[in-house]
Amino acid sequence: MNILLTGANGFVGKNLRAALETEGHNVFAQTRETDEETFMTYCRNAEFIYHLAGVNRPKEENEFFEGNVGFTAHLLEILTQAKNQAPIVYASSVQAELDNPYGQSKREAERLLFEEGERTGRRVMIYRLPNLFGKWSRPHYNSVVSTFCDRVAKEEPIEIHDPNRTVTLAYIDDVMKSFLHALSHPTDTGYQHVPTHEPISLGRLADLLYTFRDSRNTLSIPALDDAFTKQLYSTYLSYLPVDAFGYDLLKHEDERGSFTEFIRTPDRGQVSVNVAKPGITKGNHWHHTKNEKFLVVSGEAKIHFRKVGEQEVHSYFVTGEMMRVVDIPVGYTHSIENVGTGDLVTVMWVNEVFNPDEPDTYFMEVQDETTQSDDHRRDETRDHTPIGRHS
Repeated sequence: MNILLTGANGFVGKNLRAALETEGHNVFAQTRETDEETFMTYCRNAEFIYHLAGVNRPKEENEFFEGNVGFTAHLLEILTQAKNQAPIVYASSVQAELDNPYGQSKREAERLLFEEGERTGRRVMIYRLPNLFGKWSRPHYNSVVSTFCDRVAKEEPIEIHDPNRTVTLAYIDDVMKSFLHALSHPTDTGYQHVPTHEPISLGRLADLLYTFRDSRNTLSIPALDDAFTKQLYSTYLSYLPVDAFGYDLLKHEDERGSFTEFIRTPDRGQVSVNVAKPGITKGNHWHHTKNEKFLVVSGEAKIHFRKVGEQEVHSYFVTGEMMRVVDIPVGYTHSIENVGTGDLVTVMWVNEVFNPDEPDTYFMEVQDETTQSDDHRRDETRDHTPIGRHS
């Protein structure tokens, strides 16, 4: 479908253009650099129109009406001349409910569009957008989220005059879904729903962003089951300087190999990378409640199990070529042995973040239970930290 998109270089415009082109539509992208003849051609051939162009931070107050009302009238005039009845989606603002110059100009543009719809039968859909956040928003312009993200990502201080002040936010991808819904539902008309999050204080917003920044040191990924936190984290990462995408992890090494924590989560456990040298066996311990998953990604290994209190040993042979996960059930003492000629690299997931005060890890040889007694059993972390605290 041929779609006219006014204001294509703005925050919403960039995201909408990407969404439309991803779905295979032909986008006529109008910007301030588009000449009048080209714009008229766009208006003649458009089958659907997203009218996003407007002015929200002018040098002079009268520019509100020139940019928001005047351009809308100009658009409708050209469409009328071209006898084009294409539906129009208009990006208005929640400030249209306020009695300020910007709000007044957006409300007047809405009136022009609704009158056009009543007079000609053109389908008109109005979205009163709140504060938006997401990728490609311009910092230090009109989005507190993008400004905060930009400063925190660059290790710069942010200023908050009233940390208790709240803002109501909508995520750009949620807005895009609503816009695309209008494209595929020909009966929609009038004011349209814009999905928003619960109001959040500026202080809480800043705290979350600082947590994201510090996660490279704490390794703690935020609780992504919360939609707002998930979206904010994605937004924050998009503001990282291009020379700061990578960061180093703390690798603990000894003669047996190495152990490196990768990710921690508040409710989904943690992920680590374990390297064992040829001939090395790690583990020989069991857990009451803690459980793990082992995935050998390079090398050859035998993973041995023996149920506590029994004699029979069970072994699994796995290699990096298999991409096979092995569950480590509770109540089984277990070990992983490098039986190859090179390093054994294993990705290990455990269902809880390691707590040195309650490690739930008890030493017991897999191969020979008779050598163990209550006096000899010990917390694996004491003798093998950090190499084997989870393996």
